[in-house]
Amino acid sequence: MIPFRNSLPYDIQMNEVYASECPFCGESHVRLPLKTAELEQLRGGLMKRLVVMPCCRSRLQLVDADSDYLLSNKPLRA
Repeated sequence: MIPFRNSLPYDIQMNEVYASECPFCGESHVRLPLKTAELEQLRGGLMKRLVVMPCCRSRLQLVDADSDYLLSNKPLRA
């Protein structure tokens, strides 16, 4: 189970991965530099992925995923 404070909700639209909101700057509907194939590898725990948020250049280390949330190695919410 993914700890809620380390999670980031996401959506897939036209094979693009979008975060509903950037946890660092608050920008809404941010397209993440992830491919849907990479999400499958994250879900299986086969890899970790460093993501640089395109809105504010903050770095986010993703360690797991499920069908609704991405899991980071550090808290993203209060």
